[in-house]
Amino acid sequence: MTALTLISKPDCHLCDVAREIVDTVVSDLPEGQVDVEELSIADDAELYATWWEKIPVVLIDGDLHTHWRVSADRLRTALVERGRA
Repeated sequence: MTALTLISKPDCHLCDVAREIVDTVVSDLPEGQVDVEELSIADDAELYATWWEKIPVVLIDGDLHTHWRVSADRLRTALVERGRA
């Protein structure tokens, strides 16, 4: 299973858009292929210190996939490739 982490914060328009893209892409993949977790920089000082100026951030299996703007096509490709590995 691939782990996808979305790092966001409350009242963040780009985070809302990223969440919608993640939800759409993951829903198109086989059930159980991707485990999605969302973390907020508002709840974690370490996350805040690391990512505050780059949110939303998408990590795939702990590795940075993208920040600021999420591309559905690029995310889908990355998740499909991880699913094959």
